[in-house]
Order: sequence, then C-alpha cells, then structure tokens
Amino acid sequence: MSVRRVMGIETEYGIAVPGDPRANPMAASGEVVTTYARAHGLRAAHGAWDYSDERPLVDARGFEMPRARADLSQLTDAEDPTLANVVLANGARLYVDHAHPEYSSPEVTSPRDAVVWDRAGELVMREVVGRLADRPPGINLYKNNTDGKGASYGTHENFLVSRRTPFDRIIGGLTPFFVARQVMCGAGRVGIGQESERAGYQIASRSDFFEAPVGLETTFKRPIINTRDEPHADPDVWRRLHVIIGDANQADVANLLKLGSTSLVLALIEAGANDRSLEVLHPVEALKVISHDPTCRATVRMRDGRDLTAVQILAEYLQMATAFVEREGSDPATDEVLGHWERVLGLLDHDPMDAAPDIDWVAKLALLERYRERDSLQWGDPRLTAIDIQFSDVRPEKGIFHRLEAAGRVTRLTSDEEVRAAVAHPPQDTRAWLRGRAVEAFGEHVVSASWDSLVVRLPRAGRVARISLIDPLANSRADTEALLSAGDVDDLVAGLGA
Repeated sequence: MSVRRVMGIETEYGIAVPGDPRANPMAASGEVVTTYARAHGLRAAHGAWDYSDERPLVDARGFEMPRARADLSQLTDAEDPTLANVVLANGARLYVDHAHPEYSSPEVTSPRDAVVWDRAGELVMREVVGRLADRPPGINLYKNNTDGKGASYGTHENFLVSRRTPFDRIIGGLTPFFVARQVMCGAGRVGIGQESERAGYQIASRSDFFEAPVGLETTFKRPIINTRDEPHADPDVWRRLHVIIGDANQADVANLLKLGSTSLVLALIEAGANDRSLEVLHPVEALKVISHDPTCRATVRMRDGRDLTAVQILAEYLQMATAFVEREGSDPATDEVLGHWERVLGLLDHDPMDAAPDIDWVAKLALLERYRERDSLQWGDPRLTAIDIQFSDVRPEKGIFHRLEAAGRVTRLTSDEEVRAAVAHPPQDTRAWLRGRAVEAFGEHVVSASWDSLVVRLPRAGRVARISLIDPLANSRADTEALLSAGDVDDLVAGLGA
C-alpha cells in the first residue's frame, strides 16, 4: 500500500484590480494568462487546448447528462475563442476558468511532488503580478477560495483510481473522511455563511458552499463527492476522482496531508479494507458543524449512533491505514504522510493552536486573535476580513502567510530551489514530461495539447499528427528524452510511432 498514484491540483486564484472593484474579472484573468505567455514565448490562444477527448457531462453513476439540461458552467469542453489558454513548459495548464486565472499542475505520482508543482503555480502567479505592476493599476492575485461576499472558486484535486472499484464504494468510504478532513487542511475564513452573514471564524473557507452529498455540478449545488467521470486516461483502466471540496493550501504540511491522506484512503477503498461502519448521518450539515468550531470539539452523529469529533473520525481512518500498511508494506512517501497525519491529529486533539506551524486555518486564526486582542476587535470588524484576504496575497512583501513563512513560523517541507525548478521543468515520471518538453522544444509546431494528447505540425512531412498520451505513466523522461534531444518534431513523432 502506498500514497503513490497519479494526482494533481487545480487552483483558481482570486483576482482584483486595485481601485477598480467593477473591473471585468474575465478580462483581467485573460491579461494574467497572456502576460505570462508573452513573457515566455508561449501562444495563449484558446485553441491551444485540445478539447476533442473531453466529456464533462459523463457521470460516474452510469449516465450522461443531456447537454440541454446542463448549466453553461458545466460545459468545459465548449470552446470560447475569447478565453486565454496556454500549456507551460513544466507541463501545467494556465487558463481562464469561470472568471479566474487557473493553474492546473502537471500530473505527478506522489503527494510531495504535488505540493512542489502546486507551489510552482504560486511563483507563476507572483511573476505575473510583478510584471503587471509596471502597468498601473496592475492586478493582484490571491491563493484563496472566497471573496467573503458570497463568491467561491475552487481548488480541486485529481486522483486516478482503479476502474474496478465500484463508485458507490468510493462514495461510502470518502464521504465521512471529507467531512472530517477539513480540520487538517482547511484554509480558514472570517465569516459564517456563504455571504459571511454571521460574524465568526471557521476552519474551511469552502464548507458553507456545499449543498449536496453527491452530484455532477461544481459551481452550484456543490456536492461533497463530485461524480464527473472524465478520466483523461484509458477509461477501461482508470477513473479520475475529481475532488472539489478542498481549500487552497499554502502550508506544505497541510497540502501534503490533503493529498496524501486522501490517496491512502483511496487505497483502502480500492482494497476493500475500509470500515463501512464509518458513516455520517447528515454529511452536509456535519460539514458545516465541524467547520464552524475551531476548537475541534464539535461532534457529529454517525450511523451507528456514536457522536464523534472530526479528529476522532480521522483517527479511525489513520488506524485503518496504519494497520493496512503494516500488513502490506510501505515506502518513504507513505511513511512521511502517516507520520505527519499522526502528529497533526495529536496536536489538534490536545490544543488546535499548537498546529499553527503546520495548518493554514490555525496559522491564520492565531494571527487574527493577536489582532483581536491588541485592538479589541469583534469578529464582524472589516479589518479582520481585510487581514483574511491579505493572508493569501501571492506577493511575498504583502502576503501575510509568506511573511510568516519567511520568519520561520511555518513548517517548510519543500525548498525554494526545487519549487523554482518546477516552474521551468515538468515531472520526470509522467506524460507531463513529454507535454512540457515538447512545448519548450517545438512550441512553434505544437498546434494544441491536452492532458491526453499533443497535436503537432510536421514541417518535413507536411501534415499534422496527433500524439496520444492516454497512459499517464508513459512518455516519461526515461521513455522520451533521447527522442526529444535527437532531432526535430518530425523525428519525435516518427520515434513515437504516431
């Protein structure tokens, strides 16, 4: 059993134009994408993305929603020539999604790599903000999930899961885990309710925006378990679990736990080793009950009649994972996740504030409480909301999280050097290697790209070829480096047999 599997993170960034609250967010987001693309010699046209294999209305429960019934926001395969879209040299996608600039990390095979390439996205956004600062009024970007006024935007995780695993088993095994997981990886938010209509502080910024246990939607009637069945891989072998319930994490430990603990729970579910007695009676309500209690003492009713805290629920999952690993064997990546999982749960159980160096919501709460004590502020004070927003500012001199990290008050698992390298280079052990290197080496000949394809123009052959990337673990550095360095794009395609 291992945490290792194909995974990645998509992050929509909050966006603001200083001094212009009525600025068009889609236009501003397009400026973000095109500014970065121009600076790096990349083509930012919408047609640069290959939509031919995308089917966003296929539901994992065994049906496909008719397009006539779908909300416009669900039609992610519908091309809009006005929206900017670019594939980066590190294999990531940078584009405009729902009026926000989104960085979708390349596919990786470990939680730690997911953290590294997610942080690379922060550097991409930081560079854009710096470039636009020379063109007043500029644009500010925030790694958060809500503006505090009723708008919420997503940070989604993606995990490849065996197609042999029945989806109802995934729903049953993951629902209580997702209800509880927020205490380890919530980003925190000032305000209770979707529009912050009540004063207070809560653990997760997104919990108040979820309204259903299971569903296909992502921008309305948000479900705890999203059923989109769009694997971007061989559909006979894999399904892609599209997780929409997470927050945008800046803390390495929280981000590692978000990806790593979920991967371990999926491994339990795939093996049939999870305890199905862990079932929350009213998961949507329970999600909010837990988020609204930063003491981590609130309990939710389980199907078996027990009243458990989020920490107790996660401790049961941890026990199952630990026992399974002891039986089946482990690896360093798995041991790292299990070690942090056990340590953080211990901190949360004793006193949540002890977890401030590791968990976003605790670090933010500790800071806000100092302001509240110093200036006698109530939770409804707008100054606290402003601090909440500033906490996630991508600029190192403005973003409060970055200042805490620079002062050594946040646990760091990654290094600046490896994150900078991840901005320019793709992961070596997935198909992202070929996608990123092809864009860098043969960019003028790349017609379009997607997670599972590359369409290139062959100047010598005088034709267009489509390279299939259907296997996420093929076309890695070991598979393709010699082909990439030996010749031109015609030679690459010939070598791949496309």
